[in-house]
Amino acid sequence: MSPHRPQVGDLFRRFSDRQAADSARDRQAADSARDRQAADSARRGPQADERPGQAADPNRQAVDQLPARSPKRRGGRRGGGEDIRVPEAEFTSYYGRPILKPPVWKWDIAAYLFTGGLAAGSSLLAAGGQVTGRPALRRAGRVTALAAVSASAVFLIRDLGRPERFHHMLRVAKPTSPMSVGTWILTAFGPAAGVAAIAEGAGLLPRRGLLGLVGRALPPVGHAAGLVAAATAPALATYTGVLLADTAVPSWHEAYPELPVVFAGSALASGAGVGLLAAPPAVAGPARRMAVAGAALELYGAHRVETRLGLLSEPYRQGRPGRLLRAGRLLTAAGVTGAVLGRRSRAVGALSGAALLAASVVTRFGIFYGGVVSARDPRYTVVPQRERVNARRTRTDLPAD
Repeated sequence: MSPHRPQVGDLFRRFSDRQAADSARDRQAADSARDRQAADSARRGPQADERPGQAADPNRQAVDQLPARSPKRRGGRRGGGEDIRVPEAEFTSYYGRPILKPPVWKWDIAAYLFTGGLAAGSSLLAAGGQVTGRPALRRAGRVTALAAVSASAVFLIRDLGRPERFHHMLRVAKPTSPMSVGTWILTAFGPAAGVAAIAEGAGLLPRRGLLGLVGRALPPVGHAAGLVAAATAPALATYTGVLLADTAVPSWHEAYPELPVVFAGSALASGAGVGLLAAPPAVAGPARRMAVAGAALELYGAHRVETRLGLLSEPYRQGRPGRLLRAGRLLTAAGVTGAVLGRRSRAVGALSGAALLAASVVTRFGIFYGGVVSARDPRYTVVPQRERVNARRTRTDLPAD
């Protein structure tokens, strides 16, 4: 700073002296006006507009005759310059650009979140049916897992734009990158789920010849593949939550402890829905237990997302994301209630399964759109940053701005 340039303290003192001088001149002018008015009233006597028996009030008349003063303003002379009060700041852009670039993902990524969770939950359902000797649950879970993971691949490739981009991601393995880890999880889960589903068609092959040999080898191979798919299913169900939290989107990033919990519960609930739809009530015991566990995780995680994040929980409670998440809670509660209380009715079980599947869909879309809303509004980026800065200054005893 140049030595000839006035300091801020000097400018403030000059401003205070100028205001004091203005106030003294105003008081002197008011006193002079009151004195003149009192002298005039003494010479003329009572005025015509005064009530009988009431003396004139020279002070009030003198004050009424004073010109109205304009509010003090910054700058040189009175009545000009900028108003002292500073308006509240509005966060709109950063040098004409958005503060945070909204995610370019569209509805197909939200659908990918659902189908990935459905594939994981269905493979766990199939493993449960396989271990407990329930062929109906095993068959429904394996077929649904293959269909869901195939749909996931379609949605992912559609977002990438070209199929070879998925292949290019397999050139490296980065444990610190959720996208790279997720690509390898899909690569391990997809073939295992496919072999397990194909093994369900072994009974359709002839019993003799080469096809008969293949038909006899498929069941044990399918059992092993089903266990491999079930072992990778938890990672498939939760890595998408880690993927969203690893971005700069405020409401996704701040919810990094809860998103994997929400997605794990949603995956279990959707797998349970498949079992309740496809299996008779007498053999749907594992599906009902999955429904209870998944509903508990999903409702707990969604409640934390909507209440723990402070300002960043707001996008999950308002607008379209809020409506979707509220619908997801209601559908989850209805589905798990029907699964527990309607264990002897096939119709109630089917309705409960459909409710759990619909709850998984709307919950994933609600989480997705909540993050998109938080990225588009600069307030959700700027205000938490300022709160963190002030908290660090408070901890280190630094002066605030």
